[in-house]
Amino acid sequence: MDDRVILRVGTKVLSPFILLFALYVQFHGDYGPGGGFQAGVIFAAVFVLYALVFGLERAMKVMPAKVAYACGALGVALYLGVGYLSMFRGGEFLNYSYLFDPEHDPTHGQHYGIIGVELGVLVTVFGVMVALFYAFAGRRRIDT
Repeated sequence: MDDRVILRVGTKVLSPFILLFALYVQFHGDYGPGGGFQAGVIFAAVFVLYALVFGLERAMKVMPAKVAYACGALGVALYLGVGYLSMFRGGEFLNYSYLFDPEHDPTHGQHYGIIGVELGVLVTVFGVMVALFYAFAGRRRIDT
């Protein structure tokens, strides 16, 4: 792809805007369609685009496979952490009303609980999608 200047420059220019759009989808998910899964796929799509234009080896230098694996596990831990925090505060698993003191409005806890869970979903989906792409793109063709 070294001779495809427009693709290389276009990828470098558009990638930050695609990532910004993923953040918009993530944080607008409370109020409309969207959320963690969609934002995670959009985040992963940027790295897939980068790998397709610049090559898999270069993409794996930017985002090593171990980091993608760690993101998958970290997102699940964040999701579970929000659930266990609400249990430790006296509520049921993922009952966001208990995330703050009883004197606070329970909707505050619900708002921040949803953000935490959706952020966990984003990180998990991003890590898994990038790891799957690396696994399939890194396969070699076996000639028989």
